[in-house]
Amino acid sequence: MQGWKAFIPTEKKIEYINQLLKVGFDTIDFGSFVSAKTVPQMADTKEVVEQLDIKRNGTKLLAIIANVRGAKEAAEFDKINYLGFPFSVSPTFQKRNTNSSIEQSLENVKEIKNICDANQKELVVYISMAFGNPYGDKYNEEIVMEWIKKIAAVGIRIVSLADTVGVATALQVSSTVNKVISQFPVLEIGVHLHSTNLNWKEKIDSALQNGCRRFDGALKGFGGCPFAEDELVGNMDTELMIPYFKKLGFLENINETELLKAGKMASKIFI
Repeated sequence: MQGWKAFIPTEKKIEYINQLLKVGFDTIDFGSFVSAKTVPQMADTKEVVEQLDIKRNGTKLLAIIANVRGAKEAAEFDKINYLGFPFSVSPTFQKRNTNSSIEQSLENVKEIKNICDANQKELVVYISMAFGNPYGDKYNEEIVMEWIKKIAAVGIRIVSLADTVGVATALQVSSTVNKVISQFPVLEIGVHLHSTNLNWKEKIDSALQNGCRRFDGALKGFGGCPFAEDELVGNMDTELMIPYFKKLGFLENINETELLKAGKMASKIFI
C-alpha cells in the first residue's frame, strides 16, 4: 500500500487487512509508523491497527518503522508483535529511505531493539539492497555478511534479505541465502523478493532449497518501495506462491475460501 499513489480510505484498509487476518498467514505487514508527509498513504496506521481483529487464528502483526520515534509510537500498541526496520547496505538508499547513514542506522537498530525488549516486541531487520543496487554503490556478498554480523551482535534474531529493486538473479539468491544461513545458524533468515510473474518461481526455489522458510508476498503482486525507483517493482505475488508452497507440503493452515475473498478485495482496492 505504501507505494500506491491514490490514497486508500482508512475503512477499506481496515476491511482488507481484517480479511487477510482470516486467511491463516503467519504474519501480516499491516502498516508503517513513518512521516505522514513522506508517506501519506500510511498516515492512518494508528487508526487502522486499533480496528484490527487479531483473535482469529494467531496471525501476528508487523509494523514498519524508519527511526526511533516511529518505534516508540508502534511500541504503544499491544496488538503489534513485530517492528520491521529497513537497513540498507546501499548508502544512497539508506539516505533516501530513512534519511540517515548506514552507521547511524546501526545505532538506531540498537536503540529500537531496546524499545522492543521493553515492550515485548520482536525486531525484524530487513537487509535492503541485499542483492545489489542501481545507484553504483559498492556491493558484494562480503558487505552483506559484515553488516549482518554487526546486526546479529546487537541481539537481532530475525533478518530478511530484501531484493528491494528486483535486481536479484536466482543464482544470487541461492548463493547469498546459503552463505547467510550457513554463517548465522542461530538467526531466522527470510527473503523479501520482488519479481515479475515470469521469474518468481526460480527465485523462490533458490531460497527454499538453501534453507529459507520465511517468505514475504503481496496479493496480486502489487506494491513496492516508494523510495526505490520511479517505477515500483512489484512484490512477489502471494497467489502464485501459496499453491506452489502447498504443493510442496507447506502452508497447511491457509484457508482457501478466505484467501479468495481477500484476492477479490485486492482487485477492487488496487485499481
